[in-house]
Amino acid sequence: MFNPSRDEARQFLFETWRKRVAGQLLTPLEDLTAQLIEKHPEYHDILIDAERHLARDYTPESGATNPFLHLMMHLTIEEQISIDQPPGIRAHFVRLTHKYESEHDAQHQMMECLSEMIWQAQRNGTQPDAALYLGCLSSR
Repeated sequence: MFNPSRDEARQFLFETWRKRVAGQLLTPLEDLTAQLIEKHPEYHDILIDAERHLARDYTPESGATNPFLHLMMHLTIEEQISIDQPPGIRAHFVRLTHKYESEHDAQHQMMECLSEMIWQAQRNGTQPDAALYLGCLSSR
């Protein structure tokens, strides 16, 4: 299983955006990532300056959204939808897309539930609970 470090994940985002801006050929995963980055113009300046932003910390106290975490969560949700894992996630995505009239906004709703599931697992020292995740999605 691929489990990149924080810096490796960030380098992937920097390199993907550099290649998109330069008009270079992208792998399918890079192309999907570049499409997600394009939907977030507020992160473009960060992603063209790896030297300045690679090691930056984004703490809850700072109040700033972590652009790297945000984009990687989008990628996680894209993968979950593509393989319908956990089972039923694709149906939630379709329902939320209709409700919010936007795939991107639906993913942001899903991201809040994904964050809650991860936070609960970290807090309790347990594995992520798909039932908690799907329950949260059902309430949206």
